[in-house]
Amino acid sequence: MERPHSQNPKTAPPATHLRADAQANHDLLVEAARELFSTHGIDVPLSTIARRAGVSAATLYRRFPAREALVAEVFAEQLGECESLLERCQADEDPGRGLRRLLMTITDMQARSRGFSGALLARYPGAIDLDATRERADHDLRGLVRRAQDAGALRPDFDHTDVYLLLLAVDALAAQPPEIAQAAARRLVAYVLQAARPGRAAPLPPPAPLELAVLHQDQGR
Repeated sequence: MERPHSQNPKTAPPATHLRADAQANHDLLVEAARELFSTHGIDVPLSTIARRAGVSAATLYRRFPAREALVAEVFAEQLGECESLLERCQADEDPGRGLRRLLMTITDMQARSRGFSGALLARYPGAIDLDATRERADHDLRGLVRRAQDAGALRPDFDHTDVYLLLLAVDALAAQPPEIAQAAARRLVAYVLQAARPGRAAPLPPPAPLELAVLHQDQGR
């Protein structure tokens, strides 16, 4: 009776090797995407990422079936840092200092990476589970602005959506080389914070409709 065919154990890689190989490909793709997203933004062709990683396009799509999944993987840690930063700044006993720290830190992160700036504004809104984080971020930011106004650190007509306006402006700056983008972002934040101080300045026009939900919807188009 003929014995069932079995694969030669000398040529069949063990399961642990397969898992290690898959993890290596995953890491190569994430690192390549991080580098290319940083300099070219998150719209860089996926085929370019695969070539930079030294793997086939099929391998890329097997690991990351959609661009959103790759964007989320690359920037998950930084976006998590933004959440933690907002919580710390919102809890700062000096709300004016907390707001300044928030704006300076996040815009600096934007200026250093075009990809992060795009991910922050959720150009691919499916990349991150935004429902709970968006509501919490909006709530915390409103609270921080209100406390800063109550403390006399912000003019009364400053609106929390002015922060989103600033993030959109820095997103445009992120297309410049990082050293230029960072210098310009810091100067822009300084201008905004100075203009936001209480005083006898003329009233501002009504705030733009830049709620987080609107930003995410528009950036996803």
